[in-house]
Amino acid sequence: QVQLVESGGGSVQAGGSLRLSCAASDYMYCMAWFRQAPGKEREGVARIGGGGFTNYADSVKGRFTISISRDDAKNTLYLQMDSLGPEDTAMYYCAAARLTSACTAVFAQENFGYWGQGTQVIVSS
Repeated sequence: QVQLVESGGGSVQAGGSLRLSCAASDYMYCMAWFRQAPGKEREGVARIGGGGFTNYADSVKGRFTISISRDDAKNTLYLQMDSLGPEDTAMYYCAAARLTSACTAVFAQENFGYWGQGTQVIVSS
């Protein structure tokens, strides 16, 4: 059973930065960050594939950077979040998939079979 463990969430003032991490217990071709704000649907934030492909939601382009470290068949996923605003407040989830299609098809939670427990990000104005 693949385990995804997130860390790095917290509270920050608008304009600040946070870095999220997600440790995966096995190699996963496609990994992503999703977020869900209160009362809203879960949305894809960024994803990264085995060939280095990256994809960002329009709302975070230029502010967030996704990266991955692959070492000894384990993956650690990162999300560097800069210029944070109150609109970024949400629970952030790490997601992973073994199939390449998760990184080539529509960016949707249905394409990811493995999920972390989430880490809270709160941005105050």
